[in-house]
Amino acid sequence: MCGLEIPTDERVLIGIGTADDAGVYKVSEELALIQTVDFFTPIVDDPYAFGRIAAANALSDVYAMGGQPKTAMNIVAFPAQKLPMEVLRQTLAGGMETLKRAGVALIGGHSIEDDEFKYGLSVTGFIHPERILANRGLRLGDRLILTKPLGTGIINTAIKGGLASEQTVAEVTEQMAALNDTAARIMAGCNVSACTDITGFGLLGHLAEMIDTTGAAVRIDSAQVPLLAEALEFARIGFVPAGAYRNKTFRGHLVDLQPGVDPILLDVFFDPQTSGGLLFGCPAEAVERVLDQLRAAGIVRAAAIGEVIDAGREALIIA
Repeated sequence: MCGLEIPTDERVLIGIGTADDAGVYKVSEELALIQTVDFFTPIVDDPYAFGRIAAANALSDVYAMGGQPKTAMNIVAFPAQKLPMEVLRQTLAGGMETLKRAGVALIGGHSIEDDEFKYGLSVTGFIHPERILANRGLRLGDRLILTKPLGTGIINTAIKGGLASEQTVAEVTEQMAALNDTAARIMAGCNVSACTDITGFGLLGHLAEMIDTTGAAVRIDSAQVPLLAEALEFARIGFVPAGAYRNKTFRGHLVDLQPGVDPILLDVFFDPQTSGGLLFGCPAEAVERVLDQLRAAGIVRAAAIGEVIDAGREALIIA
């Protein structure tokens, strides 16, 4: 898009210029539309599970903006000459199962024949124009809460290599298929300053976006960051996706790794996630209440992982 003139409108509240999770268009003083789209190639062998995961991933951007998803449309690229139609049928069934859980109506879609299978959805949601959560706006002193453990990219790489245990495969599949709706509802009650969902740029890549142009720094307590079982071990033996290295190359200059911290953690913290958790800033006095509510709702791996500080520069300090 660099060098191109972007069409816009005075009612666009959030567009492509801020690297937010979705676009927002103001319809009236009481209503704004949230729009997002996401699709990708299969990351698990089970087509039904792939459909569940892809739908949860697409819906997550609306939750990250503080909104409520309402409608969705399928996006399909399918190699009909290579794969049986039952694979597509099961994928779509998995997607619809997730939409039903979320209370989202499927209203259409588009498909093409392609050499490689891809599936995802475009999603439209609603929000009040004054309640939008962007990925920028963190305040000094805010605590950072993460609602899902990290490591899906690393685990999926290990799955492709045939090294992940059945228990680990089941755990990562269920995590990726889990909706962020409950976490979004709970965080709405804690005076959130900014929010994003952790996806392709990894934890540190998305944090870099959150502090961009603010002059603030983030101090991460590495011991408090929740990780999926075996993620650190697989990273240590080299099962790190290429996306993690790209993320590190792009944002690594912001990282200040403190003495004594295992450098392998950077591979996990830059690991691209699929349908990752919400990451949001809230006042320190609200942290314990919010964590109690999240855990009571079954989001048991939620954790306070750091805080926003004034370090005299923008930095990701890993302690």
